[in-house]
Amino acid sequence: MSRRILIIEDEPDIREVAAASLELTRGWEVLTAPSGPTGVQRARLEQPDAILLDVMMPGMDGTETFGILRGAEDTTGIPVILMTAKVQRAERERFAAMGVDGLIPKPFDPMTLGDEIDRLLGWSA
Repeated sequence: MSRRILIIEDEPDIREVAAASLELTRGWEVLTAPSGPTGVQRARLEQPDAILLDVMMPGMDGTETFGILRGAEDTTGIPVILMTAKVQRAERERFAAMGVDGLIPKPFDPMTLGDEIDRLLGWSA
């Protein structure tokens, strides 16, 4: 099944690698946004199947962006997976308490990124 994924990531190289990975290994349609505000706008307009959201971004960070997405009626049901280099136990627990749908550590393996998303969201490959 073809999926639509929105990647909200401020680093162009990471955004491009993740997008290319999901397009090439899964054939998914990938939408991108370079910031939290742009990502929220794209999520509301495009209604993707899932969102990959960077935690550390300038301005509106990933946790603030997540809060806005969860607080809006039209985006509250979209699964959100955080991407972060902060994977200590305390951070994992904080993110889980926020209600995120999953966590992907950075750096991620582009060849298995789609598999990881499938696993976290319970999608069959």
